[in-house]
Amino acid sequence: MNTSPSTALQATSSFYGEHPGMRLLRLALGTTERLWPALAVRVASRLFGTPLPLRKPGRHAVPPGPWRTERWAFEDAEITLYLPQAQPHGPTVLLLHGWGGHARQMLPLADALTTRGLRPVLVDLPAHGGSRGRVSNLPQFARAIEYTTARLHAQDAAPHAVVAHSLAANAAAHAASRGLATGRLVLLAPPASPHEYTRLFAQVFGLTERTRAAMQRRIEAREGILMRQFEPPAVGPRITLPTLVVHDRGDRINRFADGEAYRGHIPGATLLATEGLGHRKILQQAEVLQAVADFVAVPALATAFAPAHAQTPANAFPAPSHHPQPLA
Repeated sequence: MNTSPSTALQATSSFYGEHPGMRLLRLALGTTERLWPALAVRVASRLFGTPLPLRKPGRHAVPPGPWRTERWAFEDAEITLYLPQAQPHGPTVLLLHGWGGHARQMLPLADALTTRGLRPVLVDLPAHGGSRGRVSNLPQFARAIEYTTARLHAQDAAPHAVVAHSLAANAAAHAASRGLATGRLVLLAPPASPHEYTRLFAQVFGLTERTRAAMQRRIEAREGILMRQFEPPAVGPRITLPTLVVHDRGDRINRFADGEAYRGHIPGATLLATEGLGHRKILQQAEVLQAVADFVAVPALATAFAPAHAQTPANAFPAPSHHPQPLA
């Protein structure tokens, strides 16, 4: 069953409502909106780009034992990479968390890929996890993914695949539509409409449509890109990578219909439908991890020792079914 708008609103309200001071902030924003609308737009834009929950240093750090850390300056923030100490010879797979998330959430998938002889690289995107920065947004996520992939290429560690969750999946799809240098793409619980996020945000904080629209225009003008340019109809037809979409039918954050939209607009994409996992448990469930590892590993094993410039043809491996396959 698809997530209703009211359920998505409840989930968004719960997300913000869990944090101290939110009720006071909602009241302050409402007062500012009435007395100084322009300031309300600036404050709302800043809050919209602030990852929550606010981070505590080291709280979500990736355990240092099997991982070494690299910190790359990026724009006015930072990207933090966690790379295997053992340096396995298998192809690199880039693992990307969602909004308000962190690299540690991707550890179960990293373990599943390692057992298949692959080399997972976990990332804390700007203003998340261990990376510096106070605010970020979807366009910056997309730029960070492009930069990270290009820099790994320059280090002879070109990502064979990119696996991304939630907002990072939206960003990765956009990057893939622009020719992201990788061989396979996995989108876990991707959102289809950044505009919908602004609408839910405005509802939670009681903002008028006028303020919401002004906030969206401010963000788009600053980033130099429209939110609709990230939606499946805009990015999907330009993605030429073999793509797996995984989405739970009961996801309360991003509707199952969002995953269907990506499957419908990306040529040859596969949709794997799950039941009862919601938005985050798909990052831990054994059958999902196995399905992602299978999708990523089969072509990786065939190209592990290919020349660095070689690319795997999209039709070199059996085409997966286009029909959702529920997992118990």
